[in-house]
Amino acid sequence: MTTTKNAINDGQVYNPYLPIDVYIPDGEPHVIGDRVYVFGSHDKEGGETYCELDYVGYSAPVDDLSNWKYEGVIYSASQDPHSSEIVDGYGPRKYLYAPDVVCGNDGRYYLYYCLSAAKGKGGFYGPISVAVCDTPVGRYEYHGDVRYPDGRLMKRFIPFDPAVINDEGKIYLYYGWSYSARMSGVDEDTLKEKMKESFNKTDEDIARDGIGIMGANCVELENDMLTVKSEPKRIVPCHRMALGTEFENLAFFEASSIRKINGKYYFIYSNQVNHQLCYAISDYPDKGFRAGGVIISNGDVGYKNRLEEDRLACTGTNHGSIEYINGRYYIFYHRNTHLTSYSRQGLAEEIEIQEDGSIRQVCMTSCGLNGGPLKAKGTYPSVIACNLTDGEMPHNGNSSSDKIKPNITHGDNERFITSISDNTLIGFKYFAFVGKCSLALLLRGEGQGRIYVGTDESITDSSEFDTDQCKTSLEVFSSKEWRKYVVELEEYGDKPLYLVFKGKGRFDLLNLTFE
Repeated sequence: MTTTKNAINDGQVYNPYLPIDVYIPDGEPHVIGDRVYVFGSHDKEGGETYCELDYVGYSAPVDDLSNWKYEGVIYSASQDPHSSEIVDGYGPRKYLYAPDVVCGNDGRYYLYYCLSAAKGKGGFYGPISVAVCDTPVGRYEYHGDVRYPDGRLMKRFIPFDPAVINDEGKIYLYYGWSYSARMSGVDEDTLKEKMKESFNKTDEDIARDGIGIMGANCVELENDMLTVKSEPKRIVPCHRMALGTEFENLAFFEASSIRKINGKYYFIYSNQVNHQLCYAISDYPDKGFRAGGVIISNGDVGYKNRLEEDRLACTGTNHGSIEYINGRYYIFYHRNTHLTSYSRQGLAEEIEIQEDGSIRQVCMTSCGLNGGPLKAKGTYPSVIACNLTDGEMPHNGNSSSDKIKPNITHGDNERFITSISDNTLIGFKYFAFVGKCSLALLLRGEGQGRIYVGTDESITDSSEFDTDQCKTSLEVFSSKEWRKYVVELEEYGDKPLYLVFKGKGRFDLLNLTFE
């Protein structure tokens, strides 16, 4: 085991909170004892499909969130007998999708997950499988599949993205999936045929109960953590079933998660636009959920009424949950790097739960778990940028973009921002400025222009990137090697830092240093 401090100095931590070459999306944070553990999928850096790597463990002391320990591999797909099943055209179901972990009534830890072939194919077939371990991040062993008392596998609705809670001895499992809003215009007959193909369902399955197979569901399990006690219940509708209801703009898409906070049940999920994490709230674990709102978007869409076309980063899938750590509530979520859906990194932001139980949407930041702004001192990797846009960033849904756009990438054992072109904005939130300092940027590329430096929040509100809002600038030139550029700043207080490039050609940014 190794300990990795993803920090600059003085115990600081930034987003992504794990090492910058680690890709753990779909994060489920759980405080167990005096440590916080994050369980999630495991993408490959620059990967070609979701979840190419085995589950690994990471944990940190609750009072030092810069001190993450790598706990090693905790579970491999090859341990599951279903991993040898072949999905025609997409190969074996050997990829481990978004997991969750809960402590059973016997004191052991149970890991719930689903398997899929490449590109998500076969991931909706079921079953939901379970592994078990005596400790939170030991080596888990295959335990079995969620099933009915007669031994039939529980494949009701769409068994995908499991989440689980031990509610004072009662075990509740949450799961489901739905098409996103982009399928809203498809006629019913076409939709039915597509569902039969995608989900391996019959006409009878699709027509059962009149509520359809798409949506979020809850089912109670026996103490063996496998056996279903009763039929699953629908708790949040899919996009088509939500029309005309309070969930119309907050319909369920995927990414089930569950928390009990101040006696209320919070169901956290990704809604129909794919990049937003939302919540629903109830007095009961399996019914009565009311629409809450958006907590986070990985493109800041919706924050301060930002529109989809004005997203501040390439968007894609989102998945995560809430955890209370050392006196603060955080939302864990992920971003999409490399202009693809298949290289996702875990991030976290502090949130506030209001007296009435509501949660206001928060924006993406670079400081995340830090408990406050980062110091305007020392060297920071460019990839901690929370905003990265040229004004027309794509949304990737189970795909990669072939457009040339600014993005976070890697090469030669370095992680950096690439394809910085005219009108590219790079934003970092937030730094604690204490007066005069030098800001050094390490860049390379072919082209020429100016980088404008500003600290005004309103800079991102201009689709034209009004450089008059920037206090200073520096000229950049072609260089095949990393070249250092320095500009003088005088700022006071907690502020964002924005870099806006105007010019020709394309550049890469490796890091920034406050001197």
